[in-house]
Amino acid sequence: MADQAKEKDEEKKDKPEPKDNLVETQHEVTINGQKISYTVTTGTIVLKEETEKDGKAEGHKPKAEIFFIAYTRNDVENQKKRPLTFSFNGGPGSSSVWLHLGVLGPRRIVTDEEGNLLQPPYELIENEYSILDQTDLVFIDPVSTGYSRAVEGEKPRDFHAFKRDIEYVGDFIRLYCSRYGRWTSPKFLAGESYGTTRAAGLSGYLQERHGMYLNGILLISVVLNFQTIRFPIGNDLPYILYLPSMTATAWYHKKLDKQLQASLKNTVAEARQFALTEYTLALMQGANLPQKEREKIEKKLAHYLGVSLDYVKLSNLRVQYLRFCKELLRREHRTVGRLDSRFLGIDRDSAGEHFEYDPSYAVIQGPYTATFNDYVRQELKFESDLPYEILTGKVWPWNYEPHVNEFANVAETLRQAMTVNPFLKVYVANGYYDLATPFLATEYTLSHLDIDPTLLDNITMHYYEAGHMMYAHLPSLAQMKVDMDAFLQTVVPTQK
Repeated sequence: MADQAKEKDEEKKDKPEPKDNLVETQHEVTINGQKISYTVTTGTIVLKEETEKDGKAEGHKPKAEIFFIAYTRNDVENQKKRPLTFSFNGGPGSSSVWLHLGVLGPRRIVTDEEGNLLQPPYELIENEYSILDQTDLVFIDPVSTGYSRAVEGEKPRDFHAFKRDIEYVGDFIRLYCSRYGRWTSPKFLAGESYGTTRAAGLSGYLQERHGMYLNGILLISVVLNFQTIRFPIGNDLPYILYLPSMTATAWYHKKLDKQLQASLKNTVAEARQFALTEYTLALMQGANLPQKEREKIEKKLAHYLGVSLDYVKLSNLRVQYLRFCKELLRREHRTVGRLDSRFLGIDRDSAGEHFEYDPSYAVIQGPYTATFNDYVRQELKFESDLPYEILTGKVWPWNYEPHVNEFANVAETLRQAMTVNPFLKVYVANGYYDLATPFLATEYTLSHLDIDPTLLDNITMHYYEAGHMMYAHLPSLAQMKVDMDAFLQTVVPTQK
């Protein structure tokens, strides 16, 4: 046994330590009529952890290889003062490709105006809506997504955790700022979906662990409090918060009466008011709700959801959103998307309870996967034979500790970060047709921050007539560019 242990130790010594693998390339893009030259740094950085023995520092142990793509503008007088934005998506289990090739980066997917799936093969074009003219960009892939991996000898599942995820992404950000001399740059985070959970968590971790104060956070399709989007028995809150998004969906597919079809924004406002008043009071009463009041609420629910009164009655006033995706267009043998309810799917079994696939994911999976794999090798010159994990289930089960037997909630972390650093500002992007992270859930969470009134104006809300990836809709992408530019320039005036 001793000999075997010795042999293993010798094998470890013989194995070379993983090293950084980085490639630089030069490119140009035209944004707002201005030609911008920029450098792209693509590759992996080895993240290491300090080790101790007998209470003394012993060295640094490699833990993970983190893949990233960084875009830095060349014609800059003082790089250290130029804004820097770290971006990631969610899942958990998603790479950073969606924000990268959909909205923020200098290259984007070719789609039609609505974001519909085009015939393959797919291609990238210059992204005239990129924010590279305002800020340098670093896209980070969490461990087990993209090309990021735990190093040999480490357990990938150790990284698939709420707390650990925030810690090592934060440590990567610290390391990047140190190596590339960006500690004095104005710093932003941009997260989508679970990436907003990560971003809010990072606002506290970076501040407390590394003394790194942020200037702003861009939250796109937000979930900070998971009680707002989870449907266990006894939690009525999501039924209230999803209602206006389902109304918007019914409006888009022309399933509402003539009066409600007149205006999306007015109809959404009416549904929001009903959800937060009459509907909330009805659900809170449970079985004590008087029959006449129940019948009144049932009719109004059917009115705002565009489904039959019988279906509402059978649902006990609680139409779960995935069931709604199947029910709304059941008679037409169509389903609507979860990520973006504008998109339609076709199931083999129209009588089923849930859709067979999310049609709104189907329209983006192929184009983003193909174009990224081509782009990273052909244009960015980074080569790896690993599969680039666009969106993987390998991170499940996700460990939500310390949120055990409770809903994960990072809203309080964001409140604390904004209180300690009152210069921290937040841009929020909501899609009307997002049935994954509905806009009323975001409004509810942010209105319950209990933040000091002097900081309320630090949060700006924006709404787009699209879904979770609202930038797939070209008019929304164009408007996002305007809104993000205004936000960034308000926080940090443009400078070279």
